[in-house]
Amino acid sequence: MVKEKQLKLILEDYGQFLGMEKGCYVVKDKDGIVKKYPQWENEIGEVILKSGCYVSVGVLANLSFWEIDTVILTRRGKPIAYLKNIEDDSHIETRINQYKALENGKGIEIAKQIVLGKIKGQTQVLKKYGLRLYAYPTRITETNFKDLKTARKKLTLIESHYTKGYFKQIFNLIPEPLRPENRKTFSAYDGINNIFNLAYETLKWKVCRAIIKAKLEPYLGFLHSEQFGKPSLLCDLTEIFRYYIDDYLIQFCQKLKKTDFTTKIENYSTKRMAKREYLNNEKTRQLMKGINDLWEQKVEIKRVEGHGEKTTVETWINETAILLAKYIRNEKSSWQPQIALLN
Repeated sequence: MVKEKQLKLILEDYGQFLGMEKGCYVVKDKDGIVKKYPQWENEIGEVILKSGCYVSVGVLANLSFWEIDTVILTRRGKPIAYLKNIEDDSHIETRINQYKALENGKGIEIAKQIVLGKIKGQTQVLKKYGLRLYAYPTRITETNFKDLKTARKKLTLIESHYTKGYFKQIFNLIPEPLRPENRKTFSAYDGINNIFNLAYETLKWKVCRAIIKAKLEPYLGFLHSEQFGKPSLLCDLTEIFRYYIDDYLIQFCQKLKKTDFTTKIENYSTKRMAKREYLNNEKTRQLMKGINDLWEQKVEIKRVEGHGEKTTVETWINETAILLAKYIRNEKSSWQPQIALLN
């Protein structure tokens, strides 16, 4: 069972320092103000370190030994690295079976369930905001694909079609002066798409830790193909939870104004520069605080082994990966990601 931890240490101001003293984590700011967090009185669940802060090697060793989730962010809040324990890759049986799933038919079933889960989640958002619903893609469950390569191609086409229509509708909920024409991922120019991209990067960090805790291989996926430098299983499982982030972002973006954004000139290619919109520092801070609070929200999801009918979003993500690993190891006869209802 995944244990829900409560306390998070967040260092996001320039000059903050994280050290240890007599069994306490010690946070000191640039003005010399000190806060202490006894390690055994308040169980630390996560440490977030933003660029511009400092941390002692002793703390890093302690965080690694006690397997405390630790992530490093850029100044804009994008996760770029995490602290990984050497024993995180120890469960070789899971990974062997994960490779076998590419050929034994389980990979096809997992890919189907990922697409179904994503569409079910998107349908939750459309229902909540009174938008047009799409016909349920029964051909996903009714089709017997001959191999994983064929399944990936056809399932991706279905998922792409639904997602295009989905974003066209939810973007209409955003104030017109800020509304993008369509969804853009890598190197988006407009502020709204960059907000979604940043939020999804934060979600990926949570999903990545869930995958590693479940002893799965992040770079061996089922819906997304294997490519150099592409964590395809991470991309797979992130799809399931995007809709929950979307719901929060819709509400956040509805309150924004043009003056909440700044424009920066950045490299587009080796010989070209381009203007890109980003949230200003204060609004970025509000956005990241809201997303961090989101992980602690309670959702009606049945816990692993029947330990309750509600859990936090973070535990929901963790246990989705655990149940997938059980299915891959033949400890469960099926796997179907649970989709939480929106408040």
